[in-house]
Amino acid sequence: MGRRRFGRHTVDTSREEKTLFPEADLTKGDLIDYFTRVFGSMKPHLADRPLSLRRYPDGIRSEGFFQKQVPDYFPSWIRSTRVRKEGGHQDLVIADRQATLAYLANQACITLHGWLSRADRPDHPDQLVIDLDPAGRDFGAVRQAALRCRTLFEELAVPSFVKSSGSRGLHVTVPLDRRATFDEARSFAQRFAGVLAARFPKELTTEQRKQKRAGRIYLDVGRNAYGQTVVVPYSTRARPGAPVAVPLRWDEVASRRLSPRRYTVRNLFRRLAQIEDPWQGFARSRILIRAAQRRLERLEDST
Repeated sequence: MGRRRFGRHTVDTSREEKTLFPEADLTKGDLIDYFTRVFGSMKPHLADRPLSLRRYPDGIRSEGFFQKQVPDYFPSWIRSTRVRKEGGHQDLVIADRQATLAYLANQACITLHGWLSRADRPDHPDQLVIDLDPAGRDFGAVRQAALRCRTLFEELAVPSFVKSSGSRGLHVTVPLDRRATFDEARSFAQRFAGVLAARFPKELTTEQRKQKRAGRIYLDVGRNAYGQTVVVPYSTRARPGAPVAVPLRWDEVASRRLSPRRYTVRNLFRRLAQIEDPWQGFARSRILIRAAQRRLERLEDST
């Protein structure tokens, strides 16, 4: 049993020597150290955001499980928020304290999945996400798809940001001003994806059925709905090597050297020390989605 202090809060840890990432030889104690150290970079992405937790008590070679409802044994100082679900409600964690991240790491929570809205306005997203995964192993096609997304967003005067998922693909993200509902955000995302797929029908598709994608990149907009989640920037993923979801510059996406698992618990802090946060302007770039929708409609009419 160990004990770590974070200001007024104390986290009692257990079995810090337990290996969670065998290939990387990383223990639970290493995971606690990582989340403790990266908290400053993660904090803007965690503030007031409900989370779903992916836990692996027996390490990443086990199945693991999702945890949503905050259990009774969590300390009272850990913040939570009550959200509605089908047939009732549930209480979800908000990890806005360094001590909370350390506590979750001690629970072998390897991946944090955040809502696309915040606790005070859960029905109004503050971001829109297009999820891009390769049909096979061609990450170059994913990079190209992300750049296609950026070009069309630029035509619509919409700022876009990108991050590696830490797993297989990329997430193209647009900051929203929270006036639109999820239905409005999803409608815009669907129309955007339709226009982009029509421009590049040999590369991109909106076809949900895998057997009909014919090797094309699927423009997945399904996360833009109430209660859906996306991996939080700088969260670890349950993959060999302990990869991390990382905000990227667009010029990095254009580089063939980029891979979806390039950044890990081992090398992330060297990156953070060398470059400015690619998403530092995210909060200042929030858009009114209805204005973007009108520009998209005019673009559709002109084609």
